[in-house]
Parts: sequence; structure tokens; C-alpha cells
Amino acid sequence: MRKKLQTMLGYNFKTLLGFETIYKVSSTIIFVPFFLAIFQFITKVSGHSYLTFENVFSFLMNPLTLVCLFFLIILLTFYALIDISTIIIILDCSYQKKKITIKEALGLSIQRARRLFQKKNILLPFLVLFLIPFLNIGISSSFISTISIPEFILDYIKQNHVLSLLYLLLLLFLASMLFRWLYVLHYFVLENCSFQEARKKSRELSKNNRGKDFLSIIGIQIATTLLYFIFVMIGIFIISVLYKWFGGRNLMSDLSITIIWMLIALSFLVVTLLTTPISYAIISALYYYHKNKKGEKIISVRVSSKEKESVKKKVTILQYVVCVLVVVCGTIFTYHVINGHYDLKIEYVRTMEVTAHRGASVLYPENTMSAFRGAKELGADWIELDVQQTKDGGLIVLHDTNLKRTTGVNKNTWEVTLEEVRKLDAGSFFQPQFAGEKIPLLEEVIAFAKDNHIKLNIELKPTGKEVDFEKSVVDLVKQYDFVGDCVITSQVYEVLKNVKDYDSDIKTVYVMSLAYGDITALEAADSFSIEASSVTKVLVNKVHKEGKELYAWTVNTEESIQKMIDLNVDNIITDNITLAKDTIYSSKTSDVIQEYIKWVNKVLG
Repeated sequence: MRKKLQTMLGYNFKTLLGFETIYKVSSTIIFVPFFLAIFQFITKVSGHSYLTFENVFSFLMNPLTLVCLFFLIILLTFYALIDISTIIIILDCSYQKKKITIKEALGLSIQRARRLFQKKNILLPFLVLFLIPFLNIGISSSFISTISIPEFILDYIKQNHVLSLLYLLLLLFLASMLFRWLYVLHYFVLENCSFQEARKKSRELSKNNRGKDFLSIIGIQIATTLLYFIFVMIGIFIISVLYKWFGGRNLMSDLSITIIWMLIALSFLVVTLLTTPISYAIISALYYYHKNKKGEKIISVRVSSKEKESVKKKVTILQYVVCVLVVVCGTIFTYHVINGHYDLKIEYVRTMEVTAHRGASVLYPENTMSAFRGAKELGADWIELDVQQTKDGGLIVLHDTNLKRTTGVNKNTWEVTLEEVRKLDAGSFFQPQFAGEKIPLLEEVIAFAKDNHIKLNIELKPTGKEVDFEKSVVDLVKQYDFVGDCVITSQVYEVLKNVKDYDSDIKTVYVMSLAYGDITALEAADSFSIEASSVTKVLVNKVHKEGKELYAWTVNTEESIQKMIDLNVDNIITDNITLAKDTIYSSKTSDVIQEYIKWVNKVLG
């Protein structure tokens, strides 16, 4: 099978690489902006200038929204399907050892992909847009491969044993479904089967082979990644040797190093472009292998001279359409730049800060004085905490409305007095050694923060039962002369408006699970705290352009922290303070390649 794989990738390599280059470039400069423009149109016609968690449900329940989103999903599927279909067709021609041009492959792909609009294939978007990206094993179209579950949802699932089990079962079920449907797109594209018929044939073909198929796909992807990594490491090793050989920087040294770096960059580009083709080459090789083994007839792409002419005409028309789109998009972009709608200036360097989510909640019980002291010791710049009001107006630091999870008492905050709350044990749920830990008062935490020179992110969690909630918090902050060292935040925009109405000097932050559109129009918010998966470069730039800051929550992995660093957010809210601080420090001082170079230099003496 290895030889077949090499043949499929190599025989029409230029066509494969050329198509993926064109596809990725066109996605970046034309179609992604095009689809975003459509989505913006949908939000506007439904009466939403921006989307947040508070209004997203009303947006989705709008009949006009549902109709428009349905057609948008169909268009997205069609575009992604063209990518996958073209790759499958090029690989099939390579299997037959037939040359094919990009025009011919693209024309045939469009013919196959437009069958999506037939009623019997209406469920195909589920496979292309949702099932494949959800499992994230590298076989989705590059256009939709970034689809992922927001990190805060995954964190919530991991904290709940029942939800974790259900999530694992869901993953296993979807993985089983995917590997039963692994060859659906091959039957759909190469044999012109309907989606229903393709599913049936794929189930039969993959029967008794799903485990082996899974290992084959994952194994070759790992091998490809390792091969590229080894190549890069060898390149860096040669650079280090040359640098030492030439005795430092001179013309020959610089020239040699530049050439090697260019080769590494080119290799990275090729690997990036071929990620999806490599995955489908593996599936294609398995597809032909299983069909030969079962004695099934292999139906491959056949193109008559008449079809070739028809395809060429259609692709020529498509080229003209793309050219027009490039001119139109370029003109619109230039117009916005000239009129100051886009800010192309390089932003000033911002110092990224780290906020301890509910204190040092990985090591100590959340929202307790132990957690806050731990956050200070670990070097956090800010502490994020949650505030609720008791029956008698006391301001306590607690995340849940109900006391059961952290204290074992099944009562809501508005049903208990401050005296009753202070008798509860808020530490045993975490670990036995924290038994007797109390639920802190907001006043205690402010006093601690002021004495220890650490800032507070005070999130108000209204239940609707409060009396003068915002006023009480603001008065307490002012009493301790702490206005300049804290922000008052909330997921309820009305709370921020109440704070501003009472005292406009208080800095407010709107906490958002979802952020889309012109959120800077929300005047009661001085800054924004946004769930990490909703943070984009465009959003960061827009917020910064308005002189506001953007916080990202809850960021707990090195990969997601690094992504937030690259996006230039102002503040990372995390459960893992040490990891965040170390990652930020490393991003400023070093990287993997530099560490490798240091090691090489040490070996070479």
C-alpha cells in the first residue's frame, strides 16, 4: 500500500500542490471574507449589530436567520466539497497513472459537488462540516479544519464526571460513525452515488477493517509529521555547524544560512499545503485496497473529449468570476483603508498580564483566601473572583448560585444570611487538608489585595434577588480607595450600565461567551473579557483601535496561551498561573528552535 500511496501523491504532484495553493490563497483573500460578509448581512437583516451570549438565542430563533443560515451552510459545504472532491479526483487519476490538469480536476469536481443541491444529498453537510471537523483527525477540508469546541465548554465537561463520560461516549460514537462512513465521499465523487447509497457502500467496504483503517490514518500522519520535524532539525543542525565553521557572521555564512532557512520554510509550506491531500491519499489507498480485496469493480474518473471541452469552458467562466471578485474585494478594501475604517499601523507593544481564575484554583479551593494567597505567591498580576449577595445584603465571594458544590449545603445564596454562610466549610470539597476554609467576604479580599498590591477582577453574578447590588460593590471599592486597582465585570450587560450610571469612573468589563460584530458599540463596557475560541485578530485590533482592552478566558493549555500571545490580547485569565507566566516569558525570550540551536552549540563545544 505504501507504493500506491507514493504513486497517488507523486504522479500528479504539481497538479495537487498547485490546486491546494490556489485553493488556500483564494480562501484567504476571497471566500473567507465573502462568507463572513454573508454572515454579517444575516446579522443585520435580523436586527443584530453584534452577537453575545445574551442575544444569540433570539438571533438563532429568528425565522429569517434560520433560513439564511441554512443556505449559508449549504454554500460552505459546497465550497469545502470542491476542495475534497478535487483532491479525490487528482488522486484517482494518479492511481490510474493518468495526467490531469488543475482545470480538468476542478471542472469535474464542480460537476460532482453541485449534486449537493439535490434533495437526496441534503444531509451531506453533517459529514463535511460537522462530523469530520468535530473529530479533528486531519481529514477535513482545509477551509473548515479550524472548527473546534470552545475551551470553556471542554473545561466545564472535564470538571463533571457524568458529562466527561457522556462526552467520551459521544466521541466514540461519532468516531465509529465516521469510520463507517470513511469512504462516502469516494463513492459520492467517483461513482456518482447518492449520499444514502454512498453510506451503505462505505459501511460494507469498511466492515471488519475500521480499527486497521484508523491506525493506518493516524500512523501515517504521525510519520509525516516526524519526518518533517527531523528534516527541520537536520537543517538547523547544519546552520549551527556552518555558523561555527565560518567563525561567526560573514557573507558566506549568511548566504548559506539563508538558503537553508528558505528550504525549511519551503518545506513547511509544502507540508501545510499537502496536509489534506496526504490524509485523503491514505483513505484513497485503503479504498482501492479494500475494493480489490473484496473483488469490487473500481469505477474511476473517465473524461471524454466532449466533457473536457465542457469542463474547460466552465473553468474559464469560473476564472473570470474569481478575477471580478478579486477586483471588487480589493477595491472595497482599499476604499475602507483610505476612509480610515481599517487601521494598518503597527500597534504599540502591550504588556500581557495574567489573571488567576478564582485564585490559584488548581492548587487551592476556588474563591477562598488560600487560593488568593496562592495566586499572589505564584506571581499573578490579577485575581478574578465572583461576587454574590446573601439574603441580608452581605457581599460574598462565590461562583455558584447554589452552595451545594463547594459546601455541601443545598441552598441558594439569596436563601441564607451572611452569618449562616460564614459557618460553612468551603475547603473540604477540594481536599481534606483545606477543611474549615471559609467563604470570604468581598471586603476581606479587597483588603488583602490592597495590602499585597495585586489587582482584582470582580465579577458580579446577579440572581435577580439582590437589593442595590451594584451600588453596594462600588461603595465598598471606593471605601478602600481601590478604584484604580480593580475592574467590575459581568456577563449581564445591564449590570455594567447600572455601575456606570452610579459612578462613571469605575472601569467595567463585559464578560462574553460569544462575541461577534461591533461589540465596541456597547458603551457601558470599558473593555471586554471574551471566551478564548471567540478571540480573533480582527476583534483584537477593533477593540484596541477604540482604546479598550481585551481579556481572554479561560486559557489553560500552552497551545491556547501561545495563541492568545500571538493575537496580542491584553490579559489571560487562567487556572494555571505558572504555565501562563512561563509561556509568556518564553515567547519573549526564546522558542523551540532557539533552544535546539543552544543544545547543538553545546554539543559542538
